[in-house]
This record gives sequence, C-alpha cells and structure tokens, in this order.
Amino acid sequence: MATSIRLSRGGSKKRPYYRIVVADSRAPRDGKFIERIGSYNPVLPKSDEKRVILDVERAKHWVAAGAQPTDRVARFLDAAGVKERIVRNNPNKAVPGQKAKDRAEDRATKLAEAEEARIAAEEAAKAPAEAPAEEAPAEEAAAEQAEG
Repeated sequence: MATSIRLSRGGSKKRPYYRIVVADSRAPRDGKFIERIGSYNPVLPKSDEKRVILDVERAKHWVAAGAQPTDRVARFLDAAGVKERIVRNNPNKAVPGQKAKDRAEDRATKLAEAEEARIAAEEAAKAPAEAPAEEAPAEEAAAEQAEG
C-alpha cells in the first residue's frame, strides 16, 4: 500500500486548520487516514511554536516505512530534522509562453503604429495652418472667374 504524509483540512471557511496525517495515497484529502502525527495552524504567526506541532518519532517511523510527504509536509519534516528536503529550482517557470510572447509583440506593433499615426496627424494638423496662405489666392481666383 502506497502511503503519504499529507495535510487534511479542517476548520471553518477562511479559518483553515490542518491535521498532518499518514494516509493511503488513494484516499480523499479529508477522508480516511491511518494515523494523525501532528497539526498545522496557518492562522497563527510564523514565530508561534504552536503553528506546527509534529510527533517526530512517528514521522521518522513512517518515513522509514516508505511514506512520501507532500511538498508542504516535507518542509515541516525538514525543519524538524526528520527528512532532508530537496530544494527545487525551475528558472524557466517565470518565462512567458509562446502565445504570451506573440501577444506582447502584437501589442508592441500596435502601439508603434498608433504612435506613428499620432505623429502623422500632428504633422498634418500643422501643415494646414501654413497652407491656407498659399491656397487662399487660388480660391479667390476661382471665385473671380465664377463671377465673371
């Protein structure tokens, strides 16, 4: 039978309280367990000694028997000196995926096009201010020909 050392949730809504239990790995999270070996209260401050209560002897027994701790419980066991935890490092975890890179690239090109359009509109707005002095005589000449 594959056993695991894991947390079983208790407590009310938004006030969690966990029991550290040894259970069959196929059993549900809050379901049947073999033995309770401690508790974890995340509501308490980190400096509080009652935040994690662990029966070290029973934890050593179950680890020796082959029980696999979950990540969170492995942290507790490492702090208690029961089992050395392997530090995991995934430097690529924060790197965005290909679709996110494509979306960022599209967004950058759209911003660049919008900036170019804005600059062109500003230049076009400046050009007509200077142009009416040149166009006015042509308009007057056309008006005179229409009258005559």
